[in-house]
Amino acid sequence: MTNTHFGYQTVAEEEKAHKVAEVFHSVAAKYDVMNDLMSAGLHRLWKSFTIAQAGIRPGFKVLDIAGGTGDLAKAFAKKAGPSGEVWLTDINESMLRVGRDRLLNLGYSTPIMLCDAEKLPFPDNYFDRVSVAFGLRNMTHKDAALAEMRRVLKPGGKLLVLEFSKVWEPLQKPYDAYSFSVLPWLGSRIAGDADSYRYLAESIRMHPDQETLKKMMQDAGLESVEYFNLTAGVAALHTGIKY
Repeated sequence: MTNTHFGYQTVAEEEKAHKVAEVFHSVAAKYDVMNDLMSAGLHRLWKSFTIAQAGIRPGFKVLDIAGGTGDLAKAFAKKAGPSGEVWLTDINESMLRVGRDRLLNLGYSTPIMLCDAEKLPFPDNYFDRVSVAFGLRNMTHKDAALAEMRRVLKPGGKLLVLEFSKVWEPLQKPYDAYSFSVLPWLGSRIAGDADSYRYLAESIRMHPDQETLKKMMQDAGLESVEYFNLTAGVAALHTGIKY
């Protein structure tokens, strides 16, 4: 039996997806409210920067992986227009339902699919852009997921990975205090779930740092890989091209 990490715990690989699913089933209804509170709204700026870097044009085919409540899919659908094709996908049904309802309420009838990023049900060389925001760190086999993302990209297509990352060293101690004290308290008060937000803090610490993720993307066959630190490295956007 092969083990992996779930936050600071060691669990069997086949258990991790189930445990991650439990976290997001628990927080789905309050996900957007908690994001605003946890980041003081900064997640919206990080996503806006990602959308700008994506450079979506009318007619583009776009895949948003672990798209949750649909923030990026909504923006991509607006830019791709009626001639485009924007897929919202997630492995978690509760999150996907929230995203689907939100997009429909805003007048977007984008295709939606429950799927695993490590086994994408799309043909090779199909999408102009692939994005994953705050989802990669929850994946058991990140290398397999990155390889799948590259596979479904067209030559010349771009992958965008927005994720929590390694914060600037002088801010590490206050950031740790906030992550392990304030976040679980907010989770308890707002979402009725402290444990899920304790897992969030732990999963961020277990995620590869900026340079390590850059190397992983290069190993997956992506080129021109670069990253942008956002808010002193609290988050980072990595981009890579398939040639």
